[in-house]
Amino acid sequence: MKITTLATALTLWPFFASADVTISDGWARASILASRPAAAYLTLTSNQSDQLVAITTPIAGNVTIHAVETGGDDVSRMVEVVALDLPSGEPVTLAPGSMHLMLIGLSEKLEEGTDLPLILTFASGARMEISVPVLGPGAMGPQE
Repeated sequence: MKITTLATALTLWPFFASADVTISDGWARASILASRPAAAYLTLTSNQSDQLVAITTPIAGNVTIHAVETGGDDVSRMVEVVALDLPSGEPVTLAPGSMHLMLIGLSEKLEEGTDLPLILTFASGARMEISVPVLGPGAMGPQE
């Protein structure tokens, strides 16, 4: 019981890379097949202007930031974001149907109930290692 309570508390508590960037509400959606891309989501808040410039994980060949844009034909498309701007003091949320992390070339599928390790690198030189819980394939957020 104590281990479960501690694990839940750590999942809900923001992750701190340094005094400058806070990560909260991190999670990933379980994948059905390792051969298909998976998505992860989180909220970043920086105490000073910065940029998220790289994301890696040991279980994917590539991790990119994608935004969803709707063109003049009213068709939504994913567009890769090279660097994610983090304005000072303003939360930047990656969420389903919006900006998200796309994990491509998975070496294994994401299983519900496990954790996904991520390494975030910022333009300031800060580097953050976090783990986010993997939720069910139909999950829409960590509050569920």
